[in-house]
Amino acid sequence: MTLLNESEMALWHVWKRAQDTVWTRVTAAIADETGLSDQDFAVLTRVHELGQGVLRQSALAAMLEWHRSRLSHHLTRMADRGLITRRPVDGGVEVVLTAAGRDAVVRARPVHADAVRRHLLDAIPASERTEFERILVGLTLSAGDR
Repeated sequence: MTLLNESEMALWHVWKRAQDTVWTRVTAAIADETGLSDQDFAVLTRVHELGQGVLRQSALAAMLEWHRSRLSHHLTRMADRGLITRRPVDGGVEVVLTAAGRDAVVRARPVHADAVRRHLLDAIPASERTEFERILVGLTLSAGDR
């Protein structure tokens, strides 16, 4: 196996810096405007959008690709802040948005959209977005899917 050559290594480093920069700026904008952490936003958006305000905790863990204990601890902190509640159901637990949680995610979504546009989309010419997306989708496929 050969090492990366100079141009490959440069591309790898610029990719890492770009990804880190965009992610940091988007999550900072959300935190600055709403007080929500990246993890809070991830939980709230999925429960709000995919579960219409209620989602099984096991499904949420799978969507986020978080270990169950990590999610459970984070949900406890969110419940303590009044953003969600949890209720037992047959065979599991449901995560339920509170009014405060719903308000928080409704406030955060436009902040997220603005930050994504400002820090990512505006940097990609419209004529190149389809190709950029195609490349990124290709990166996300497992080796067996290619």
